[in-house]
Amino acid sequence: MSMRIRTSALTALTVAALAAGTVLTAPAAGAAPKTAAPKFLSASQLPPHPTSSWTAGPVTEGFPEALGFCVSTEGVLDYDYRHREFRTDLDTSAVQLTVVTGTAALAKALAKHYDDLIRTCADRIEKSSPDVEAEGRDYGKLPVEEGARVRGLHTETSRGATDIALLSVGRDGRTVTVVQWGQMGDFKNAPVAAFKKTTSTAVDKLR
Repeated sequence: MSMRIRTSALTALTVAALAAGTVLTAPAAGAAPKTAAPKFLSASQLPPHPTSSWTAGPVTEGFPEALGFCVSTEGVLDYDYRHREFRTDLDTSAVQLTVVTGTAALAKALAKHYDDLIRTCADRIEKSSPDVEAEGRDYGKLPVEEGARVRGLHTETSRGATDIALLSVGRDGRTVTVVQWGQMGDFKNAPVAAFKKTTSTAVDKLR
C-alpha cells in the first residue's frame, strides 16, 4: 500500500480490521508440525510496474504489519506465519503471507476466514473511519489447486488521498497464502489480470 494510506489511514484501518465479526481460533493441537516451508513469489512474478522494477525483501518469520488493516491474526493462534514484502522505487508495494496449518480442513476454514475479512474490509473501514470512503470489488475465483479468490479495495480520505489494493487468498492442502498489491490510484489503475496470474503462481508454489 502507498505511503499515503499508511500514514493517513493505517491506524484507523487497523482498528477496523480488529473489529471483524467471526474469528477462527486454532487450538494448539491444530498447529502444524515443522516441515519444509512453502516457497514464496519472486520479484519477477509480481504484476509488472510500467516504470520501475520490483525488489523482494527476505522471507521473514511472523505476520506482516502491511496486511494488518484488512487481515489480522485476531483470534487465529498457533500457526506458522511467514511473509515476504516487495517494493518498487515509486509508490507501489506488495506482500505475501503463508500460513501452514495442521490439516487441510483447518486450512480451508482459515482461507474462508481471511476471504471474509477482505470481503467485509470496506464496510469496516467506513464504520471505523468516517473520513474514509471505501469500496470493495470481487474479481472472482481462480481454478488453482484448492482454489483462490481475488478482490479489490479502493479507499479515499476526506483530504483526497486515494489508494487501490488487490488482495487474494488461496490454498493448497494445509497451507494458505494471502497476497496484497497496492499503490495510489483507483480501480482503473489496478492490474487485475496480472495480479490473477501472480496469485495463481503463489498458490502453485505452495506445493
